[in-house]
Amino acid sequence: MKKTGMWVVTGMLLMATSGAFAQGSISGKAILDGAPPAEKTIKMDADPYCAAAHKTAVTTRHYVVGAGGALANVFVYVKDGLAGKTFPAPKEPKLLDQQNCLYSPYVMGIQVGQPLTIQNDDGTMHNVHCMAKNNPEFNLSQPVKGMKSEKVFTKPEVMMQFKCDVHPWMFAYIGVVDHPFYAVTKEDGSFTIPGLPAGEYTIEAVHVKAGKLEQKIKVGAGDTKATDFVFKPAVK
Repeated sequence: MKKTGMWVVTGMLLMATSGAFAQGSISGKAILDGAPPAEKTIKMDADPYCAAAHKTAVTTRHYVVGAGGALANVFVYVKDGLAGKTFPAPKEPKLLDQQNCLYSPYVMGIQVGQPLTIQNDDGTMHNVHCMAKNNPEFNLSQPVKGMKSEKVFTKPEVMMQFKCDVHPWMFAYIGVVDHPFYAVTKEDGSFTIPGLPAGEYTIEAVHVKAGKLEQKIKVGAGDTKATDFVFKPAVK
């Protein structure tokens, strides 16, 4: 029994020394304070495949708002506070899909150096036009269902716009950062950024229409900090 206890204590000391306990997390919600502008109905008649893929009318996704103003598709990330720290890029690729003539997901994040797989899941041609500014811009065609292309971004860029030159209603946005501490708010507006080293950070929340908000947050070992970002609808 004594020997077991010694092993437990030793293990706990090793974990503390390695920084396992020197981490915290940030969670919260994005909220829209005010009525969002009306979404526009998307006309897909120019491509019969796209039109047939939807039984009901499809609208733009500028503001996806739930109960209590919960705002989805907000990219939340650590903007400042990680200087001098490096984080290896995941080898597992992220997926940007094209389904029923829409990009999925509409907003996503990825780490510098992590592969991005771009896939055509439709039986019609798509044209993937990446309107990058910090990274090389590219424009590639995917005329056949099941086609995949892989790209890797070498510089941070928030937010990077993707569009389809064949279907002008198709847009997607990707936040590229050089660390794993980011999230995209869900339909209930919630987000969580786990595993943060203890420290002081500037957290930025970005919505493609409502703009950007920042907060400074101090995270201690074992802390779970809660913070909300309250956006105002963009004025036309």
